[in-house]
Amino acid sequence: MSSQPAVSYPGPAELEFGDAPTRTTASHDVDADEEVGDTGPSTPSTPERTASQSARAGLEATAVLPYASSRASKSTRGLRAWMLTAPIDVVALLTPLLLSQNYWRGTLANAVLTVAIFASGGLYRARRHVGILDELPSIGGRLMASAAVVAIIAAERHDSVQYVGGFMRGVALSAGLVIVGRAISRSLTIAARKRRWVEHNTIIIGSGPIGLELARLLRRYPQYGLRFVGCVDAAPRQNGATPLIGTLDDLEHLLRLAECEVLVIADPDCSESTLMDVLLRPISSRCDLWAVPRLWGSRSLGSYPDHIGAIPIVKIGDTKLSGPRWAIKRASDVVFAATALVALSPLLLLCALATFLDGGRGIFFHQERIGRYGKPFKVIKFRSMRPVNEHESQTNWSIAHDRRVGPIGRFMRRTSLDELPQLWNILRGEMSVVGPRPERPYFVEKFSVEYPNYAMRHRVPVGLTGLAQVSGLRGDTPISDRARFDNYYIENWSLWLDIKVLLRTVAEVLRGGGR
Repeated sequence: MSSQPAVSYPGPAELEFGDAPTRTTASHDVDADEEVGDTGPSTPSTPERTASQSARAGLEATAVLPYASSRASKSTRGLRAWMLTAPIDVVALLTPLLLSQNYWRGTLANAVLTVAIFASGGLYRARRHVGILDELPSIGGRLMASAAVVAIIAAERHDSVQYVGGFMRGVALSAGLVIVGRAISRSLTIAARKRRWVEHNTIIIGSGPIGLELARLLRRYPQYGLRFVGCVDAAPRQNGATPLIGTLDDLEHLLRLAECEVLVIADPDCSESTLMDVLLRPISSRCDLWAVPRLWGSRSLGSYPDHIGAIPIVKIGDTKLSGPRWAIKRASDVVFAATALVALSPLLLLCALATFLDGGRGIFFHQERIGRYGKPFKVIKFRSMRPVNEHESQTNWSIAHDRRVGPIGRFMRRTSLDELPQLWNILRGEMSVVGPRPERPYFVEKFSVEYPNYAMRHRVPVGLTGLAQVSGLRGDTPISDRARFDNYYIENWSLWLDIKVLLRTVAEVLRGGGR
């Protein structure tokens, strides 16, 4: 094999965007703040090195960032939009308590309801284009809705026009302060971004005209809070307008090298399945994802659109459950499981007695299943039959029509009563109330090879019930369909979605729609 020369993509420093300072080579001295990694001494090419390894070495040597990041921005990377706006909103909503304590219950209720409505309406999410006038219609409508609900309750409890009038004056004051507070917080945000006190390293996926325009806008206008690092694509395009710092295969390496926190999907030259495979990898899924709609020149259907320059951009929902969303889900799991164990204890005792009468000792059945992040755990169920050996237990796909299942076991399986002991797995944190179906290691390995999206369902804990199960995908149904429903659930999770699945599960149990 002949020795391959080191391959390197042009770094962001070689892009001629606006008036920003550029560097034409990586051999120039680099300020301390510009260094994105310790590249170490270069090593000569050897016949054993592959082209990919050579490319990565070139990336480490040439990935010079287009401008030095401020020291302040490195210490503010953990800040999120709600950390500034939410406290200001709360202070503004509670300010009437400083003037009078006569309406403290209504004021507290109005504050809680308003913050909840703001959060559900996306008013605490990060935005690239920040402006109080863009938010004003949405803020005003939600303030009036919250005030109307609390005022109706106050009027029912206090049959006094004078009381309700005094309360509404306080609500009007707090609403005005919320708008003023928002205007101040937005001004502070823009000022911090322009001075580069708050910015996030960003890689653009796509090297076409849209990617080039986004790169120019981010370099020229720091008020969007994104520090452009470079572009990646499936492969260098012929006559491509934007030089690449790497391909999609190098993305994970680049994210670590440049400490990137944001990915912007512009116009990648690859299939959607290839792109999703890259974005769902652990290090990529930790980044904030933004995307330019394919018909980006059309009018956005959203009432509160976002944009960079004149290019519409949308925030992609989290592809995993983490942060506050995970805390809410875990808290609801604990409350539900603990309450259900206490409330259903007589039924659990009856099921245990029936299982004992049906087959003697060994009431509970323990079996290894695969949980979150591929970690094995022991699931607990009421025994409905005894397998011949452990191999049969691990590899027998279904026992729905097995003659060894007695009438009591068949009834418990049809009504899903055999799965109630899994409430203990939920309390221990091994499972969730709603999530993908827990499967055995043998089938997880088999299905992960046969269906590319199957392994992605292990981004969350497995569940006692799930969207796929209540959608009729139980027993001998296509695994690809189950995986699709499971991944849809993960990427569109909400507390209301869990409630819907639970209500549909109850309906399935009542009509005996189990196995």
